[in-house]
Amino acid sequence: MEPTAADRRSFFGAAAAAAWLLAGLGRPAWALDAASGKVLLTVTGPLANPNDHGAASFDLALLQALPQQSFSTKTPWYAQPRKFTGVALRDLLAAVGAPAGAALKAVALNDYRVDIPADDVATHGAMLAHLLDDKPMSVREKGPLVIIYPFDDQPELRTAVYYSRAIWQLRSLEIR
Repeated sequence: MEPTAADRRSFFGAAAAAAWLLAGLGRPAWALDAASGKVLLTVTGPLANPNDHGAASFDLALLQALPQQSFSTKTPWYAQPRKFTGVALRDLLAAVGAPAGAALKAVALNDYRVDIPADDVATHGAMLAHLLDDKPMSVREKGPLVIIYPFDDQPELRTAVYYSRAIWQLRSLEIR
């Protein structure tokens, strides 16, 4: 039986992922530039790739330089699906060189704090969004950064626990 195009894509995708894992031990080899604009996010903890005296500071340009993704979802704050765009938390953690299986403590501008387990990063598609409906978010609109989950794609995430982890006005992440 002749392999289909989907089989070939799957094989080549798996081969590329395996090569990436072997070459980089599961993480892309990013060298973070120093933030040149207003710092929106500071990441602290055990980092292999700090850019700011042992921490990693991100301005909008540094966040946009990381792989971007989008998804639309409803939330308790928005009755209709809204499009969120940003970087997957797993890619952000890879960029700073966080240890595998790292959990996070997220802190908002108003000092709201929430723990985010490693499983949310690895399997639940948590994302650090900087755009809402393709537009930057002001502080008034829960921005400039929001951790959001694909609630519509994964109905098991529609609980108070995950809604509490969807922190808006994010200012820092502590790697644990």
